[in-house]
Amino acid sequence: MKYKLPVFLMLFLLTMYHGQTVRYIYQASVNPDSINLVTMKTEKTFLNVKGDHSLFISENKLIKDSLFTVFKEEEKKDKKSEKKDFSKLDVRKHAEPTFFEYYITKNIPGQKVYYHDKVAGKQIYYQEDRPIKWEITNVMEQQNGYPAQKAITNFGGRVWTAWFTKEINISDGPYKFSGLPGLIVKLEDDKGDYKFDLIKKIIIKNSFEEPDISDAKQSTRINFNGDKAALELEFAKNRRTMKDAAGMQNFGGGGRHGGGMRGGDHPGGGEMTGRGMNGDHMPSPNSDTATPSFNNEISQNPIELK
Repeated sequence: MKYKLPVFLMLFLLTMYHGQTVRYIYQASVNPDSINLVTMKTEKTFLNVKGDHSLFISENKLIKDSLFTVFKEEEKKDKKSEKKDFSKLDVRKHAEPTFFEYYITKNIPGQKVYYHDKVAGKQIYYQEDRPIKWEITNVMEQQNGYPAQKAITNFGGRVWTAWFTKEINISDGPYKFSGLPGLIVKLEDDKGDYKFDLIKKIIIKNSFEEPDISDAKQSTRINFNGDKAALELEFAKNRRTMKDAAGMQNFGGGGRHGGGMRGGDHPGGGEMTGRGMNGDHMPSPNSDTATPSFNNEISQNPIELK
């Protein structure tokens, strides 16, 4: 009996460990100007690792997505409301712009990388088809508090220098980068536009959630932008159909103010541009949902040039 308790305790602790998420917090520094080196902008990005999978996402996108979730729950409670009170969500205070308006998931042992985005309220993703080929050097330095080794790769039109540590036995890193014999603790490109520094490691419970992509559109890296544009066009077409239907309804029934296609509730009559039939804000093709607009993406210097 005296031998069974330590074994049970070991199994319990092992189960707890695998049920937790390890979050590696990176300070991302980005040069927003692709031509000139201007003041670098910074934001925090997270690499959440649980078991064999990881999720890379920016703090600002995580906050924004959480606000959307809160709003959707509120909307379900009161579908008849014509005017939403956004002050409770503190949207303008918390939904800050991000340079990473997407997220990336990885199957770490299989070195499978998936890029996820959203357009017109629909998820779209692709599997990265370019394996990262590292040149591991013999250069060793202390980086961000860890003994680290230097590695170099050419990816996405940039030459990247990574510093990885074998003290953290996870073959992963920020963005799409992985495949080294240890965690990347520092990463920067040769143009000085992007830099990721590991600043903290924390343990959190039940934060990692594998995204539900059952109804998402699967694309390829080559066709991704074209497929996104097609979704935007489809959304715009559906929105025009809704506008036409609203106009015909106003024309047939006279609207609440009794009159013609321009006799609606808004200035200019039935001109419904940008608004739905109840006066709710209709999203632009780039918005994430059919509720409030959170168009806060940054016009950015792309992380991949080709």
